[in-house]
Amino acid sequence: MSNPSIPATDGKKVRLRLTPTERRASISLALLFAVRMLGLFLLTPVFAVAAPALTGGSNAAKVGLALGAYGLTQAIMQIPLGFASDRFGRRPIIVFGLVLFVVGGVVCAMADNVSTVTIGRTIQGLGAVSAAITAWVADATRPEVRTRAMAMVGASIGLSFALSLVLSPMLVGSFGLSGLFWVISALGFLCLLVACFVVPSVPIVRSTERQAKASEVLRHKGLLQLNFGVFCLHFILMTLFIVVPGLIGSLGGIDAGALWKVYLPVIFASFVFMVPVVFYTETRLLHNKALISSVLFMVIMLLVMAVLSGSFYGVVISLTGFFVAFNILEALQPSLVSREAPPAYKGLALGFYNTTQSLGVFLGGVAGGVIASSGHPSFVLLASAALAFSWWMVAKR
Repeated sequence: MSNPSIPATDGKKVRLRLTPTERRASISLALLFAVRMLGLFLLTPVFAVAAPALTGGSNAAKVGLALGAYGLTQAIMQIPLGFASDRFGRRPIIVFGLVLFVVGGVVCAMADNVSTVTIGRTIQGLGAVSAAITAWVADATRPEVRTRAMAMVGASIGLSFALSLVLSPMLVGSFGLSGLFWVISALGFLCLLVACFVVPSVPIVRSTERQAKASEVLRHKGLLQLNFGVFCLHFILMTLFIVVPGLIGSLGGIDAGALWKVYLPVIFASFVFMVPVVFYTETRLLHNKALISSVLFMVIMLLVMAVLSGSFYGVVISLTGFFVAFNILEALQPSLVSREAPPAYKGLALGFYNTTQSLGVFLGGVAGGVIASSGHPSFVLLASAALAFSWWMVAKR
């Protein structure tokens, strides 16, 4: 059997295989990322309709703040904790972040008002370990197979969100909002066990390249466009889930515990349409064209949803179209960042990318709540469409 790390000698490329250690590290870190993100995502699909059970839960602005609060502290702590993991090691920083995640979840589970949930979500966000986990993947893999390992992590995030849309209503229907938060805390504890005992120890890879400056990243036009894009994408996602659960519930006569009956076919259909598009894009290197087309399609779907916001089937069909675009963009953008960023500041570029993503989560939750509290749900959808249109204009340049 040939060694997986030995290149071919006849001029042909050999598909390198992951070593047992690389495979174990990649799978366990993808699992760690997926379970943690599932814990964060579980609240999003149902909180707007389940929050009235809490004091202050009928105030859309407060609900939006609670939903997006973790995004603010994630944005603040993402880069500092990434640097700390370089100095003190990946495992200690990730364990520290996961402890904060569990503590924040317990605070939310014991809350009887929205303000306390906001505090708990803020604590959860302080454990911003995405950069440290990504760096651990890089430490554990050779450059030749690193893209494959990163793809496993990226795919796990998309699957986590899809799973959260189905599980979240079921959990709220069976155990209530408090029970959902206890499940989120339990998922955090599971992540702790994985981080402590499953992920193999590997030495930190010290870059031999020159240290990049933030100003270089901030002057890179392509990276700035992608940062703006991921900000818009997650801003729109959070605003959408301020109003869409309520629309589906009121128009379809569906309570919070039964929303999965709508979310499941929506997500399944969106993945059926998304997979061939991503495959075609990757094989023919049409990333920029696919991004621009997907953003435009998202604009159209948001406008359709606003116009048909009084129709149950209109909302569901346009929501499916939205998630086709969302899933394509969620898969394409990290790939584009890695292609755009020069090797000297690839890590720093991903740090800024994750930070702007978290800011989109925070500001989307806040803005969606404020707009929803002062007008019709269609106003939120129109505002989201306007932001998506501005993204399309930027992406075309």
